[in-house]
Amino acid sequence: MILFVDALTVIDFSYLCSKRGAVGESWIVDMTLHGQLNEESMVLDFAKVKKQIKAIIDDTIDHKLAIPSQLDCNLSSQDGRVRFDGEFCGHHLAMSAPDEAVCIVEGDVINEDAVIAFLKQQILPNMPDNVKDVEIELRPEPSRSFYYHYSHGLKKHDGNCQRIIHGHRSDIGIYLDDISMPRLQKEWAERWQDIYLGSEEDLIDASALKHITARDNDYAFAYSASQGYFELAISKSRCDLIPCDSTVECIAEYLAGEIKAQYPERKVKVKAFEGVGKGAIAYA
Repeated sequence: MILFVDALTVIDFSYLCSKRGAVGESWIVDMTLHGQLNEESMVLDFAKVKKQIKAIIDDTIDHKLAIPSQLDCNLSSQDGRVRFDGEFCGHHLAMSAPDEAVCIVEGDVINEDAVIAFLKQQILPNMPDNVKDVEIELRPEPSRSFYYHYSHGLKKHDGNCQRIIHGHRSDIGIYLDDISMPRLQKEWAERWQDIYLGSEEDLIDASALKHITARDNDYAFAYSASQGYFELAISKSRCDLIPCDSTVECIAEYLAGEIKAQYPERKVKVKAFEGVGKGAIAYA
């Protein structure tokens, strides 16, 4: 017997790529369970599928930085903290954070197949005996317009969004006088492709970093949040400093203001997504 649940959840996370550095991603999770009927004449109660399996995904990879185990990035873990320092096609990136901010995935790359294998290892041992196998499909949301991959951290967030490198794959809608502007959407999507959105409030002097070392052309960020102390050093060319927090509400408002400055006589609307099916709208 086969049980399926489409769009069980969305994984919003970032991963390290040897060429692109930190890449923000959002994947919809479709789940199929193979097994025998239990005493309730079910493979597994849908409520349990949604609750138990989603909890495993949330705990193991969602809102984390996924690092391939074979990636050359000087990775270490000690005293409950993880640290890495690497160069990605000429761009420097280093981070220090509590262990729970990182997920190690076997292999040399992070892609759908690698994450599916990782999740299957986490999920199947926690299923009832009558569930013999699980199949997982990961897919991006079909794009409505142009999109960008971004990473960020929200120190004021009480949940997992505070982790300093996690991210999203996000559509962007830009309108002038209620008319969609694909050219502006493309312009901002290209500007923010594989970007780290850093808040000016979290910027520190590189000499104040405690666990990692910044290079000459890096920005240095650090903050304390409820899960612990976070540090980041990143090449300036891969970071866009914004004068606000990097919540999707603030991102939408920031974009609307920047575009309004270009087109002061036009009514500006920005529809910014945070991953799949959620986001914020701002006007200027």
